[in-house]
Amino acid sequence: MKNATQAKPDHRYAGMWVTADGFIRHELLTTGRYDEARGKNNSAWQGRYEIVGDYIQYWDDTGFTADGHFHDDVLYHAGMILYRQ
Repeated sequence: MKNATQAKPDHRYAGMWVTADGFIRHELLTTGRYDEARGKNNSAWQGRYEIVGDYIQYWDDTGFTADGHFHDDVLYHAGMILYRQ
């Protein structure tokens, strides 16, 4: 039996995150999925993500994993810095 008071996912970081040059774009969907565009290549990577506190873990549909963290409304991920758009 499901618990009627189950916590809902925290989607405060949902939305579009973009590098300063606009080349990398991460769209964090409220469904727990993400869609990453690179340059003119829309949907270059897709998969799921989970956020715990300010930490994000990614699981790409191809099996690749990555992580990052949010600080002062900036996403630090795999050596990249992305800003909320």
